[in-house]
Amino acid sequence: MFIYTIRASSIKFFAVLLLSVAALATLIAVIPEYDSAGDVAVVATDYSDIKSNEDRVSFITRFGYTVNSENYETESVVIPEKFDAVYTEYNDIQRAQGLNLKSYRGKTVSRYSYYITNYEGYEGKVMITLLVYKNRIIGGDVTGMEGEGFVHGFERT
Repeated sequence: MFIYTIRASSIKFFAVLLLSVAALATLIAVIPEYDSAGDVAVVATDYSDIKSNEDRVSFITRFGYTVNSENYETESVVIPEKFDAVYTEYNDIQRAQGLNLKSYRGKTVSRYSYYITNYEGYEGKVMITLLVYKNRIIGGDVTGMEGEGFVHGFERT
């Protein structure tokens, strides 16, 4: 039986170590940055099984809002492929309520808007908007329509 031992010189060892670190740094710099598309708040709200106007109104009343169920606006909108600063901020509102629009980029969704009739502490019209895709609420907000206005998630902040 023969045993061979190889002794690496210090220079070769540090050269290999340096090349390994350089290769790792290059990979980190070249690999595209992935946002935390899955990072959302954990909430107990059920956003599924929204098939009719009655389902949408029932969902809205869970948050203590009253709306005129007969008077609402509907339109189709496309969630953009690439989010600008406004959509990124809007998606932050969605993520805070357990939703995330990034999964729906490029998709055409239905937007339903209702005027809230019992929003206290704001002089002006207040609208709640629901974004629905395949019978599931994927986003939405409450918006003060006049003056400086406001935008927040379904829960009043």
